[in-house]
Amino acid sequence: MNTAYPTVHVHPRKLARWALFSFVLTFMIARTCVLLIMSRRMPNFYFFMNGTHVHHLNYGIFLLAAVGGYGVFRRPVGRAAEVTALVYGVAMALTFDEFGMWLHLGGSYWQRASVDAVIVVAALLALCSYLRSIERFESHHFWGFAVMLVALVGFGWVIFTTGSRVGERYGPRLRELEEASSP
Repeated sequence: MNTAYPTVHVHPRKLARWALFSFVLTFMIARTCVLLIMSRRMPNFYFFMNGTHVHHLNYGIFLLAAVGGYGVFRRPVGRAAEVTALVYGVAMALTFDEFGMWLHLGGSYWQRASVDAVIVVAALLALCSYLRSIERFESHHFWGFAVMLVALVGFGWVIFTTGSRVGERYGPRLRELEEASSP
């Protein structure tokens, strides 16, 4: 073992926080860029191959493959593990931002399934980031967990009902923008 480069292990919760951060940031940037491109407030820098728009979920899939391979074969530690977690979050956001297209090939970018998938993935990353280890779970944590579960269910209900109303109100306009931006 080479002692010139000590192995520094990073706690998995810290890596999950890095992934969560880059996931949320990438999702927000991707949605903003798409909206600006479709409304013609930003130049169209989409990649087209033989007239076919290559969606950013493809970039995410390739990044996931690269990060997965790197993680398995190189087993990064220290700063490399943190960078790997950041890139993993970016890849997950690019991929899950267009989750609805996995289900309905050729469907609209603005599918509700994509936003729901992003919320679920962000929630799972947040749980991995901030949940106490199961060994330290004590009886007084149960009540905190129960309150948090009720709050999360309530929040989910609000997001679902609000999302449905927003989709009904703005969905037609977003689809018009999407159709108008096609080459």
